[in-house]
Amino acid sequence: MPNHSRCRSAVSQLLIALVAIVSASSAALGQNDWPSVRGSGFDGHSAETGLVDSWPKEGPPVLWGRKIGQGYSAFVAKDDRVFTQAQNMTGQYLYCLEADTGKTIWEYRYDWPYEAAGVYPGPRGTPTLYDGKVYFTSPDGLLGCVHDSDGSLVWSVDLMEVYGIKGCDFGYACSPTLIDDMVILPVGGPGAGMVAFDHKTGKEIWKSTDEPASYTPAFPIELNGEPLIVGYMQNSVIILHRRTGKLRRKIKLSQGYDEHSAWPIYSEPFLWLSAPFRAGSYCLDLTSIGKADGDLETVWRSKTMSNDVCSSVLVGGHIFGFDIKDVQSKTHRPSRGVFRCIDFQTAEETWSVGTGRPRRSSNADEYANDILQSGIIVADEKLIILNELGELILLKADSQQCVELARCTVLGGELTWTPPCLNNGRIFVRNQSQAVCVYIGDPSKVSELDTMRAGNLSQRQYYNLAAVILAVEPEYAFDIPHDRWLQLWFWAGLGIMLAGKLFAGRFFRLKPAMATPVSTRSAAAEFLVVFFLGAIGTTALGHLTAEFVFTWHVCLFAALEFVASAPATYQPTGAASALRQRIPLFAFLAVSLLYFFICRRLSLLFEWAFLIGFLGALPIVWITNRIPRLTPTRTISKLAVSTLGYACFYAATVAFLKSRY
Repeated sequence: MPNHSRCRSAVSQLLIALVAIVSASSAALGQNDWPSVRGSGFDGHSAETGLVDSWPKEGPPVLWGRKIGQGYSAFVAKDDRVFTQAQNMTGQYLYCLEADTGKTIWEYRYDWPYEAAGVYPGPRGTPTLYDGKVYFTSPDGLLGCVHDSDGSLVWSVDLMEVYGIKGCDFGYACSPTLIDDMVILPVGGPGAGMVAFDHKTGKEIWKSTDEPASYTPAFPIELNGEPLIVGYMQNSVIILHRRTGKLRRKIKLSQGYDEHSAWPIYSEPFLWLSAPFRAGSYCLDLTSIGKADGDLETVWRSKTMSNDVCSSVLVGGHIFGFDIKDVQSKTHRPSRGVFRCIDFQTAEETWSVGTGRPRRSSNADEYANDILQSGIIVADEKLIILNELGELILLKADSQQCVELARCTVLGGELTWTPPCLNNGRIFVRNQSQAVCVYIGDPSKVSELDTMRAGNLSQRQYYNLAAVILAVEPEYAFDIPHDRWLQLWFWAGLGIMLAGKLFAGRFFRLKPAMATPVSTRSAAAEFLVVFFLGAIGTTALGHLTAEFVFTWHVCLFAALEFVASAPATYQPTGAASALRQRIPLFAFLAVSLLYFFICRRLSLLFEWAFLIGFLGALPIVWITNRIPRLTPTRTISKLAVSTLGYACFYAATVAFLKSRY
């Protein structure tokens, strides 16, 4: 067995050497480098050819896989090195890795972890390579430049401190745009909607407008030979002269909160824009940009092809991309939508895959024929796609029909929004924990080698927990519950609590045992029954009412009453009795942690605030558990005081939500 392992290792090293030799000539010229998140042309296109049209059932060769840490940063590549950003418990890092092995060459720590236990943990932006340097941004608005050879710092600018970033409430996510020896970024500060810096020193060259930023990087274009920069901001599109920052045109989009993450598409003189919130997309003719009066001509506007965190691509006069049907991308399940091909000039659909309807199965096989929301690269007349489930898909770049050439899972078990990177036949992909390098170059160079395949990767099966638990989801995860929902949840929770207590009191009247008095065992019975009803209530009532009825907070209140009952029961004697006495405390802590992490896992982002309710309910609950439970009259009194405690628990939560948000 050890000899076999050494043999496989030697063969893998031979594969890596062959790949390096094959790619050396083109890499020396730099023609296959991938210097930014959208490639050298800011459009998702690569000039590489000679890529495979298919692979065997077990998948393409895998050069390496490794742990990478949290983050949404994609890879960029130059010659024999790749770069990305990620975080672990010690901080956020910029990494330089060997392209053929995944080994760390150097790492640069630039900040502490960002929202490590949050919904969107880690750095968002992808680094950019330019003139022997690596440029990066952090979620807190740090712009940095390091040498690509050793990671030593050249310069940095704190955008938040200097300019005051506005419009990036989910963390700064704009990758640096490097062009004309400038670093150009949407910032969103007063007088600094867009800012350009000298790439060597970080010194400001120009700043322009007061528009709040969003999450789309600066997009360079040319119109009739004039160098321009497009800023897809929070409430508008701004078009600036690239070298001076002079405003050439401002296109108003919206008011108040809005967000844009997907890259625009440009084919002179037409600019295509897409947005989330089911806003669809539209195409503008920029020909009249220099005219002082009148709006730009809208070539077409359509409700199709809404883009959120993954961008579409233009191939042969057609747009390929995922038309998201959810208002925003979901972190707890694949986003609903349809992968489409539409005509760039007319918005006419030529083909589509998927239904966009809700999926009620927890099994990933239900998505077997879908393409899903995906990062896309165009190369060698093919679309190289990494979808949310971690599947690597090859599609023929055919505008008339969807022709799937190959598919395999390379990052199973969790969702990913990070687009792939292509460099010399190597595809670099990652999610929130893993990174993998897959080889899709000339198959004749590796066909006889016994190397690891994608099917041999250690991967978990994706499980759609939301499909099992949530019969109905709130559409806007970041909005606090409206008043009608808060009232509905209060009465539903109160009914569950009273029903559970009455049921436990009726069917679990236990006789005293030697070590445990009746009150302790009754309290445990009440807790278990109320907890169970509260846990299944959201699912059951969702199916019955076709509405999101949140009842899990009842589990918290039941755990609070259970732990408050412990001092009022009996004094333990011996180690075993002392351990039993602590069971309510352990149950309370376990329920609270489970509640918090499940709410986070299912993107119920404000429901965790019910943990604040403990502060309002604790005095009433303490009184409740001092009332004896032996007579019907006192039982009614206890239920009345429990109702008061629950009302205080709920009121404290609502007061916190209203005051905080």
